[in-house]
Amino acid sequence: MTAPRSALVSLEDTPWYHCVCRCVRHAFLCGEDPFSGLNFDHRRGWIVERIQQLAALFAIDVAAYAVMSNHYHIVVRIDRGRALDWSMEEVLRRWTALFTGPLLVTRYLLASRAEMTQAEIAKVGGLAEVYRERLQDLSWFMRTLNEHIARRANAEDGVKGRFWEGRFKSQALLDEKALLAAMAYVDLNPVRAGLAETPETSDYTSIQERVGGLPKEVTSEAGLQETTTVNDPGVTLDGEQLRPEAETQVLPQVPLMPFDATAQTPWAVPFAFDDYLELVDWTGRALRADKRGYIDAQEPKILARLDIDGKQFIGYSERLLKAFGTAVGAPASLANLCARRQAKYLRGIQTARAVFAAKQAA
Repeated sequence: MTAPRSALVSLEDTPWYHCVCRCVRHAFLCGEDPFSGLNFDHRRGWIVERIQQLAALFAIDVAAYAVMSNHYHIVVRIDRGRALDWSMEEVLRRWTALFTGPLLVTRYLLASRAEMTQAEIAKVGGLAEVYRERLQDLSWFMRTLNEHIARRANAEDGVKGRFWEGRFKSQALLDEKALLAAMAYVDLNPVRAGLAETPETSDYTSIQERVGGLPKEVTSEAGLQETTTVNDPGVTLDGEQLRPEAETQVLPQVPLMPFDATAQTPWAVPFAFDDYLELVDWTGRALRADKRGYIDAQEPKILARLDIDGKQFIGYSERLLKAFGTAVGAPASLANLCARRQAKYLRGIQTARAVFAAKQAA
C-alpha cells in the first residue's frame, strides 16, 4: 500500500530528501528517442532552469541533481526556519511570482491596503499563512516543477496528456552518511548509465555545474531551441492558477547549496567540497567498465570520517538507493525512524549494516 506523503516527508525526522520522477512509460521524452530519432535534450535544460528558479522562491535548497533522458533525481533540504522568518508581504510576493493569486492579494501588494477593510486584510493574512506552508512543502515544489515542464513539452509536441508517470518518489535522508551516499549516487547517474566517463563530463548534473559549468543550452536560458510559447491561464493546481509561461520564464535563479566542512552552516552541505569531489571521482572511476578495481589505500578520507565501508560503498553504488525504501541512513537512524513511525520494519536495514559501518579489522 502506498504511504501518504505526509508520512514520508517529516521535518521532525530530517530536512533532507532525495526525489525521483520518471517520464510516462519511461519514454525518452527528455533526451534522444531511439525510436523516432528526435532529440529532446533541451528539455533537460528546462528542468535545470526550473529547479533553480523554484529554489529562489521556495524555502527549499538544492544540493544535487541529475537530469537523465527519461527521469531526474534531486537532493534537497527544506528550510522551515527561513520560511517562518519571511514577512507576510515577502510570502505573498514569492507565491504570486508563480501563481496569480486572488484579487485581494493583488490589491494588498499594490499598496491599496489603506482602502481595504480589516476583514479583507485578515483574509489576506490567512492566505499568506497557507502560502507560507506551501513554500516549505516538498510536494508543492515538485508539483510546480513537473507541471511547468509538462506544459512546455506538451505545447512543443502539440499534444495533451500525461508527461510524468505519476507522483514523485521520495526518500528521507536521515544522517550525513545517507546524504553523502545519495548525492554521490545522483551525481554519478550518467557514469553508471555509461553515458559519461567522468563526473565532470556528465551533462545536466550538479557535479558538472559545480566543477565546469552547465551546458550552453542551460546557460543561455535553457530553451532557445523552443519556438512554442505556453500561455494557458486555465492550468491550476489545487485551485491555484499558474502564471503563463512568458511570465515565469524570466524568474531569477539561485546556485546550488554551498559546502561547509565545519557543518556549522544549516543551509550548506556539511562536507568539504574537496572531500566530496574526491569521493565522486574515486567512485566514478570504479564504476567505469574498464576501471572495476579500487585501491583501499587511496580511499577518500571522508569515508573513514563517516564510518562508511569503501568496498561496500563501491559495490552498492549502482543500486544503493534501490536497496533502501522510503528512508536511507545508518542502522541506528533507521531503527529510530521505525520507532517514530511505529513500524516494525524498514527496507534497507541489511544494506545499512553492510555499507554504513566501518571495516572490521583483519
